[in-house]
Amino acid sequence: MRTVVSVGALALAAVVAFSSSAQATGASGLSAAASTGGSAAAGEPTPTPSPVPTTPLEELPGTAIETVSYGKHKRQRMDVWWQPDGLKHPAVFVIHGGWWSGGDKKSMTAVTRSYAELGYTVFNINYRLSGDAAWPAQRADALDAIATARRHAARWSFDPDKYVVLGFSAGGHIATAVGTYKDGLPGLKGVVGISPVVSPLTSYADGAETTDTSKRKLRASAIKLAGGCEPTGKCAKVWASMEVPWHASRGDAPMLTVHSEDEFVPPYQSELLKEQLRQVGVPMSIRTVPGIEHSAPLYRILGVAEGVQEWIAQKLQ
Repeated sequence: MRTVVSVGALALAAVVAFSSSAQATGASGLSAAASTGGSAAAGEPTPTPSPVPTTPLEELPGTAIETVSYGKHKRQRMDVWWQPDGLKHPAVFVIHGGWWSGGDKKSMTAVTRSYAELGYTVFNINYRLSGDAAWPAQRADALDAIATARRHAARWSFDPDKYVVLGFSAGGHIATAVGTYKDGLPGLKGVVGISPVVSPLTSYADGAETTDTSKRKLRASAIKLAGGCEPTGKCAKVWASMEVPWHASRGDAPMLTVHSEDEFVPPYQSELLKEQLRQVGVPMSIRTVPGIEHSAPLYRILGVAEGVQEWIAQKLQ
């Protein structure tokens, strides 16, 4: 496995030149993408109720639930679960997976409910998919959702200075990209990725010559996320922006990632990020379990969710 990483990195050496300027690339790209979706910098609209969901959310005693918009696009919506008790609760932002091109927050309802039951305010977000807009629109949407929640913290009994982000698969990529954005976000205490694609360049290389259909699909999905182009020439810049390890800085929040030992998004992707964070003094833990389960099925393995909840509780004390 280590050899694959090295070979992939060498094969993509043309992109490495952009590593030193990745932070600036991400910032400029965010402004351009966010301007089409209602960025925090431009001033987001006050959240308003979205259309009634086709499948009503299951009620939780003592918890209020509403779906609100944080931008103008139909995908810029989030479900908010909170306790209307006038207190300030720490929060968990949940980001679904789906190859960046699919999926929906509805798939995260059970996860969202589990954190609401623990007393957190929970924001379960949708974001623009790769078919709607290329990267960094997805990161911009997550940042805008967080900014909207923090501005309206009192409405949702939320402590804006105490929250974590939890992402699954492609959503884990977005979560870790949020965690390494600039030199840290105000109030962000931790990031958790379940099977996170922290290195799209590694996925691109791993999917080039393989019979593994999931790895091939992930390679194609990363290309689509980049706007349909491969990481060479003019497209190297956006791929550099997508590459989470290149954005590590000392102000980033602590991270936890979880992988199956033999899944198609292997643990060595997280090891790339852990090394970069180590160099700037930010702690990161990687947990692995036997098998091939990926994303939500991995989270449902006995002990995984419980371990993540314990880690989050420690960060939000």
